[in-house]
Amino acid sequence: MALKVKKILISQPAPTTEKSPYFDIAEKYHLQMDFHPFIRVEGLDVKEFRQQRINISEYTAIVFTAKVAIDHFFSLCEDLRVTMPETMKYFCISEAVALYLQKYIVYRKRKIFFSATGKMSGLATALSKHNKEKFLVPVSDVHAEDITDVLEEKKVEYTKSVMYKTVSNDITEGEILSYDMLIFFSPSGILSLSKNAPNFEQGERVIGCFGASTAKAVRDAGLRLDCEAPLPGVPSMTAALEMYLKENQKAK
Repeated sequence: MALKVKKILISQPAPTTEKSPYFDIAEKYHLQMDFHPFIRVEGLDVKEFRQQRINISEYTAIVFTAKVAIDHFFSLCEDLRVTMPETMKYFCISEAVALYLQKYIVYRKRKIFFSATGKMSGLATALSKHNKEKFLVPVSDVHAEDITDVLEEKKVEYTKSVMYKTVSNDITEGEILSYDMLIFFSPSGILSLSKNAPNFEQGERVIGCFGASTAKAVRDAGLRLDCEAPLPGVPSMTAALEMYLKENQKAK
């Protein structure tokens, strides 16, 4: 019989609003729920970035795959005293990422393209039309290799540049083992688990995760995945968690 879950560790920052469904779930099932990110993202400093020998001013187009990439790109530009010309073209993986550019540039005056599907392949048409541009792709030190597949396919000239990195947050093995359930949101979180708790044995402990790449990392690490999202009919991590707890609380 499965362990009765009473204490859950969510490896993400705590919600900024009290209206989060996580708090509703904790109250409903009388649980202790703690938020502790296993990883944090840090921008490269100018010295680290310069080792890549990339001159941002030489590029005429930028591909953004995440909001965090936008933050670290413009932060580096500021440190390097590089100003984006009005002619710069921006290619974004989704409309939400494109709209985030408003934090740094005057949106309506710029040439901005975004994928309607939330995947890089959705930019194929725009890339074909602008295939003479010189593209810069800001990425994390840990990133999916397939983000540049569509650039390769369209034979555009591009350079990938690491502008931020994923760093493990310290959490003791004892702290980790005090939880009945651990929930992860990225493969880096699983790497951080093995770094912070090298002797970790799952036993009856429940592991939940969000995203296909995270699920793969859980299984690749030889762990049992008990609660997963998104799946058909289970769009969010909170929906999966609620479903799991409903069953778990029944099994007394």
